[in-house]
Amino acid sequence: GGGIRSVEDATSLRWAGAEKINVNTAAVERPELIAEISHAVGAQSTILSIDVLRVPGNPNFPSGFEIVTHGGRNHTGRDAIAWSREGERLGAGELVVNSIDADGTKDGYDIELTRAVAEAVGVPVIASGGAGKPEHLYDVLTEGGADAALIASMVHYGEYKVSELKRYLDG
Repeated sequence: GGGIRSVEDATSLRWAGAEKINVNTAAVERPELIAEISHAVGAQSTILSIDVLRVPGNPNFPSGFEIVTHGGRNHTGRDAIAWSREGERLGAGELVVNSIDADGTKDGYDIELTRAVAEAVGVPVIASGGAGKPEHLYDVLTEGGADAALIASMVHYGEYKVSELKRYLDG
């Protein structure tokens, strides 16, 4: 992921050995890109990442969540659940759901958001944003209905080892 704006970008990455092609902003700007990449490399390799901001009580967003880009600075006017369904319809084989509100807090994933997306689509959902302790992983995988979860800062800064997290989840 990062900077993928065309089928050529996607296929070049696949030829270089990438298993998954992750699109976000370029897909928001031109949704047909999802279908084009899915057709070229397969749905199993086409990942739609969505950055989501809470917008409670806003009648323009029935789910209470809006798709944003550029770290939450650019509002798209797209409802997160509607965009998730559209991404799946266009050929995304997985969705990465990043809560802008929770990202970097280490206070836990946005369970409500993750569950809403997981219930709305039939493809795997990967939770992102907010992981701080092993219990957060358990919560998003059970209550949140996520199929997987990103744990970046938990392991990048040496707070936990992957083996510790696996033991916790296995126990």
